[in-house]
Amino acid sequence: MSRTRIVVDHGLCEANGVCAGVAPEVFALDEDDRLQVLQEFPPAELLGRVREAVQGCPKGALGLRPGTEAGPQPT
Repeated sequence: MSRTRIVVDHGLCEANGVCAGVAPEVFALDEDDRLQVLQEFPPAELLGRVREAVQGCPKGALGLRPGTEAGPQPT
């Protein structure tokens, strides 16, 4: 079953926390201010806020891709 998967480019991410403010059920900053994705495959009811968080990322470090629980599908 294909689901939406969150991808993070940690090389671009500055851990501004915008995403965690928009969707705290999905994104968090750890004690080292590194972004953690709490739900790599967020449920459908959170996808609107996840898309808002992705679009609001000041560094463009977040993305959404089709994927499965077993791993990403080729694109």
